[in-house]
Formats: sequence, C-alpha cells, structure tokens
Amino acid sequence: MENLKRRNAKDLENAHKFALDGFVKALLEVKDSLSMGLKTAKEETATIESIIEGLEMTDKVFLSTMVKFGVEAIHPEGEPFNPELHEAITMLAMPDKESNTVLDVVQVGFTLNGRLVRPAMVVVVQ
Repeated sequence: MENLKRRNAKDLENAHKFALDGFVKALLEVKDSLSMGLKTAKEETATIESIIEGLEMTDKVFLSTMVKFGVEAIHPEGEPFNPELHEAITMLAMPDKESNTVLDVVQVGFTLNGRLVRPAMVVVVQ
C-alpha cells in the first residue's frame, strides 16, 4: 500500500512537472522562426519586404500554436462593445458611426479555453 502511495505521488509530481511539455515544444517552432528571421534580417541582401514576410510568417505560426492550446484572439473591430471582453481606453464622438461600437483595437485581447486572459484594449464610438 505504501509503494502505491509513493508511485501515485511520483506520477502526480511528474504530471505537474511536465504538463507544459507539449506547449514548450510547440513554442520552439516559433523560436526557430524568429531565429531564422533575425538571421535573414542581418544579411546584406535582406529587404524590408523579406523581413516583413518573415515576421508575418512567425506571427501566423505563433497564433496557430496558441489556438492548438485553446488560446483565441479577441479582435472586435466593428463589433458592439462588450465590457466582459473589451476595455475601452477612449471614446470618440462620430455621428456617422453606430454608438457603442468598437472603432479600433489598440491591443488584441485573448481567451484561454473561453476564459478571459487579457481584454482587448479598444477605442469605442460614443
């Protein structure tokens, strides 16, 4: 019985210790992409276009990695303001726009498995 308790305790310890293993491995792909982009940017033949292309690719890899682990971006431009997901940093009077609508996203928000991690920082039509 004592051996079973020790083994269960050890299994639980290992589960906690290595719970992020898959996430870390997925993030290494993002790190590799960043490293390749930096290497390319330092080359004499690097163009602004190639650097931008590399950054865009890295951003896509990063976002797809986050989605694999239940992280979703909140990018509510044009949507009604939702205080549960958005934080208004300023309000602008714009008669030609619908009131209480997100005009601009200053900082994208994120949820983890449906739970808010960071609200989207937004500009709202007054």
